[in-house]
Amino acid sequence: MFRQEFLEIKTLGGLKQSGYRQESVKDEIRRNLLDRLRSKDRFFDGIHGYEKTVIPELENAILSRHNIILLGLRGQAKTRIARLLVRLLDEYVPVLDGSEVNDHPLNPISPFGKDLIRERGDQAPVRWIHRSERYGEKLATPDVTVADLVGDIDPIKAATQKLAYSDERILHYGIIPRTNRGIFVINELPDLQPRIQVSLFNILQEQDIQIRGFKTRIPMDILLIFTANPEDYTNRGAIITPLKDRIDSQIITHYPKTLEVARKITGQESFSQEGRAVTVHIPDMLRTLVEQISFEARDSEFIDHKSGVSARLAISALENLVSQAERRAVLNGETETTLRLTDLYRIVPSVTGKIELVYEGEQEGMQKVALTLISRAVKRQFLTLFPDPAAFRTGTENNPYRQVLDWFSKGRNLDLEFDEPDKTFKEKVFLPEGLKALVAVKKALAGDAPDSLLAELVLEGLAMHSLLGRDWLEESASFHDMIGSMVKNLKLGEE
Repeated sequence: MFRQEFLEIKTLGGLKQSGYRQESVKDEIRRNLLDRLRSKDRFFDGIHGYEKTVIPELENAILSRHNIILLGLRGQAKTRIARLLVRLLDEYVPVLDGSEVNDHPLNPISPFGKDLIRERGDQAPVRWIHRSERYGEKLATPDVTVADLVGDIDPIKAATQKLAYSDERILHYGIIPRTNRGIFVINELPDLQPRIQVSLFNILQEQDIQIRGFKTRIPMDILLIFTANPEDYTNRGAIITPLKDRIDSQIITHYPKTLEVARKITGQESFSQEGRAVTVHIPDMLRTLVEQISFEARDSEFIDHKSGVSARLAISALENLVSQAERRAVLNGETETTLRLTDLYRIVPSVTGKIELVYEGEQEGMQKVALTLISRAVKRQFLTLFPDPAAFRTGTENNPYRQVLDWFSKGRNLDLEFDEPDKTFKEKVFLPEGLKALVAVKKALAGDAPDSLLAELVLEGLAMHSLLGRDWLEESASFHDMIGSMVKNLKLGEE
């Protein structure tokens, strides 16, 4: 176990006298995890929704000294979890100064380390490396080679140092041995070609590597973490069965199961307020709506469920949403503003870039699918606050929406422009008779949502239940009487 006074030790002899003992990296991580569990320290801070699923499984794998694969769809924090494991390493550990493979002074593995101790004995120089230097990561791509990961013969070194090709000193170490005594992560494992995956067999099972034709097996002290999408999703490759068998624990990640957890993630990751030119107020309702769009996408018949819908959709959407309000306020010379429901239709670029469509979705078109997801989320929110309009279709008696619908039935339209000033917008949205009274009844249940947002929600809800017509134009949302518009169109057609 590391102590601060160890940093004063500069030689092998000093290290021996200090009582510092050798420990494998898996035992080191295990020990530090047990200490955190005893102190009830929340180690995986910033990871939400995995408290009862992924995190206990991951902790069990670490306590079992396992190599691990995190298997899940995109945007499920797999890489972030892997990087957080660095915190379980001791703050500093000793290595032989000049070693390429972090040789432990008490047990060197490389020719360099062995020669250094043979020549200098207890005077062999020792340096201390920080835990951040003990982490390696590689994104698997089809062009990754065995030499990149494990190593190869270096002919230039052989020539310049006049060494025979049988001399181990001509070896060039790959990124894995250079991360010896640390944590190494391979992201998107199925993208590695099968013959490259084979080169990992020995590291996983026998904890050593063999480079080219050298008989020597170099022992590796390393924790291997892999990340991958499920095999039935990626068509770029697969994890070969013998490799999968050698990975001790397979941990399945997942998307947030509740809106509350999703909101925590988005709030933590998004650039929503810092550095904005104006103050943008974000009602809780709109934060929830942004998350609901992701949930609707994961259930949509238009979207490929095997591909998944990343948590980045909601993060990007919230950023775009706030940017739309910021842009509008700056254009109108305002110093603060509040998000509107109509602002949601400016987040379409954040949605279309994060979804993969099935055949039916491609027939509808990316833009239309994105608008459908937004509409479904808004409709769900509408029904949590206001009565279902379908319950009043058979008559006008006690219909809370009757007065609003009558206002439109007289041939009136309501055009809500996306970029109009707040004052103009708030005056205009309450033009339909009865809308203000309808909103006032639900105000207490709507949290911090302003009256104007609730008024928009009513109009959208009526449009989604086909009681009002709504057209989305380039610069505005136009609400009108559904029946009147249909009759007018029929007459135009007859003419």
